[in-house]
Amino acid sequence: MSEADTEDPILHETLGRRGVFYIERDGRRVAELTYARGDEATIVDHTWVDPQLRGGKAARRLVDAVVQWARAERVKLVPACSYVRLVFDRTPSYADVR
Repeated sequence: MSEADTEDPILHETLGRRGVFYIERDGRRVAELTYARGDEATIVDHTWVDPQLRGGKAARRLVDAVVQWARAERVKLVPACSYVRLVFDRTPSYADVR
């Protein structure tokens, strides 16, 4: 399996107050980031990437997508997932959604 690069679209689904951004290949999810909307903030609680894609760009692309969504929705994000928290800490331009 090759890297989930820019040719793989990021999809978004919601169900009630829960949501997921994900990358799908050949009908199966190869990466996902989940969140839960609260009254005052949205908690990004989980990121998963297929073992064959780890170390690539897939997880970062999902974080970029949730940040873009948060800006459009005008919501704040709480990075409960350790990977998302690390990306936020290393990306000063994400301060507006934190």
